[in-house]
Amino acid sequence: MKKSTNRLTLLSTLYVLTFGLQSCEQKQKEETKKIKEEVIVTSEKPEYFLLRPEVEKAYGYSHAVKIGNSIKISGAVSMDDEGNPTAIGDIEQQMKNCYADLEKILKHYGCTFDDVVKEDIFTTDMAQMLKKSAYRAEIYKNGFPTGSWLEVKGLAIPEFMVEIELEVHKSE
Repeated sequence: MKKSTNRLTLLSTLYVLTFGLQSCEQKQKEETKKIKEEVIVTSEKPEYFLLRPEVEKAYGYSHAVKIGNSIKISGAVSMDDEGNPTAIGDIEQQMKNCYADLEKILKHYGCTFDDVVKEDIFTTDMAQMLKKSAYRAEIYKNGFPTGSWLEVKGLAIPEFMVEIELEVHKSE
């Protein structure tokens, strides 16, 4: 009697485990199918933005391109709407002018400097740039993005002392 009870218990346990595992596998398959159905494919078509259309067309670039949640912003320099250098010889004012233009582009996409994940700065005078870089703390109040600072021999026009480009991630 004891052997048959043990066998019956063993068979019952195996039966429960088998159906329990099958039930779990079925639930997992159903959940996976549900997740696949819920995936929404967004357009990956680039959205171009021109801050100064005439200048950008003349030089052959777009100031910004957005694909999905990613926005790449070309280097901003200190220029007027006709493409003429401004704040000649004043790296701090040139930097402020760059950030003012970058802010316009960010606003166009509904972003702020908090959405910037990478900032690359090119300068023709790193020593001056380092002295004036404290201004960036007014721009990046919640933490600085990643990026690189490079001293270069020259920029597109000799009067430009600084150029700043950004990469942005727009959260939904």
